[in-house]
Amino acid sequence: QVQLVESGGGLVQPGGSLRLSCVASGSIYRVNRMGWYRRVTGKQRELVAGITSGGSTNYADSVKGRFTISRDNAKNTVYLQMNSLKPEDTAVYYCNADLVLTGWANWRNYWGQGTQVTVSS
Repeated sequence: QVQLVESGGGLVQPGGSLRLSCVASGSIYRVNRMGWYRRVTGKQRELVAGITSGGSTNYADSVKGRFTISRDNAKNTVYLQMNSLKPEDTAVYYCNADLVLTGWANWRNYWGQGTQVTVSS
């Protein structure tokens, strides 16, 4: 069974930092693109940051200069370092990945269960 498991969410004061991690596990042959999305209550889920297997990155304008996405291909893990956090960053953060499973020719898209990030004083 393939899973994406996030960790690292929590409560932080404005201006603080958090680091999210997401590990992809199971019968995985290759991990292609990985990314982080977030959903604020009552709004649609939005892309926060993405990273290709080669390390190319893209960010939402609202987080540029504050968040950094990275990955460890040997560990099938993606990270999101979040600095200078603001109350408007409060959301459930979801990991997303395009995976090629062992024995399959094409990639499939997977989501993690989400981790809550709350920025409040």
